Amino acid sequence: MKLIILDRDGVINFDSDQYIKSPDEWKPIPGSLEAISRLTQNGWRIVVATNQAGIGRGLFDMAALNAMHSKMHRAVNQAGGRIEAVFYCPDTDASKSFCRKPNPGMLLAISERYNVALDEVPLVGDSLRDLQAAQTAGAQPMLVMTGKGKKTLAEGGFPANTSVHADLAAVSQVLCG
Repeated sequence: MKLIILDRDGVINFDSDQYIKSPDEWKPIPGSLEAISRLTQNGWRIVVATNQAGIGRGLFDMAALNAMHSKMHRAVNQAGGRIEAVFYCPDTDASKSFCRKPNPGMLLAISERYNVALDEVPLVGDSLRDLQAAQTAGAQPMLVMTGKGKKTLAEGGFPANTSVHADLAAVSQVLCG
């Protein structure tokens, strides 16, 4: 099975320091929906792993998160792609939760759910915490320059085996040929 794990904010859709709190604020990054379609058409199974501390902070509720994810699924489907599942962690940094990236909890849950070792699974993210979670879980970290990616690249300190790409479309070109 070809499985790829994507962070959501900054990889699939535009991110905001004020959090994405509603479906109206969820806007896809140009090329991301087509990249997911390309991956899907080439046999990749796509799973999203996303920290959603806005829930823990009381900025939005589960209904809003579900509505955002419904919008994302519809947009991806309309582009010819498919997201198999969305794993999310509603906890804040202060919680030190095992599910919250950079901890590997969500990735290990994905590994268990799909019965797949993560050593050949790419994880595409835009932040250091995404790359650290990939490294800890044994996945292949891939950094994109969208979202917080340029800042992450400039600050450094990410796993040595991280590959760097312009955006999710560039990742799909590398993985699909």
